[in-house]
Amino acid sequence: MIRTRSQIWGAPILLGVLTTIGLIAALLGDGVWDLVSALTLGAPVLVGAWYGLRRPQAKR
Repeated sequence: MIRTRSQIWGAPILLGVLTTIGLIAALLGDGVWDLVSALTLGAPVLVGAWYGLRRPQAKR
């Protein structure tokens, strides 16, 4: 199966952008920016937990 670059690198780049936004929001803002930073920094954690806790697919 051949995959395109966007299929391979799309999710890691998106998680990196979210992490960067979260770090900048945590450093520069206050109030609602705390919520933005918590949500954007929590997204990679949730994705990692989802992949780590899911069951492997049965091989045929």
